[in-house]
Amino acid sequence: MRKVADCREHPSESQCTLTISGEEDEVVRAAAEHAVSVHGHTDSPELREQIRSMLKDEKT
Repeated sequence: MRKVADCREHPSESQCTLTISGEEDEVVRAAAEHAVSVHGHTDSPELREQIRSMLKDEKT
């Protein structure tokens, strides 16, 4: 099942509205890259696990 990461569910100073959807590993990788480049996080296994735990199933 496809997964979704939606920045709107996690308010930030940048008011980011990005939504990423795809296969779970793809979404985790893309969301981690986004979190680093846009939100200033440090890429780490802990960040990726946090992202993975927040993913939702894509509604069709």
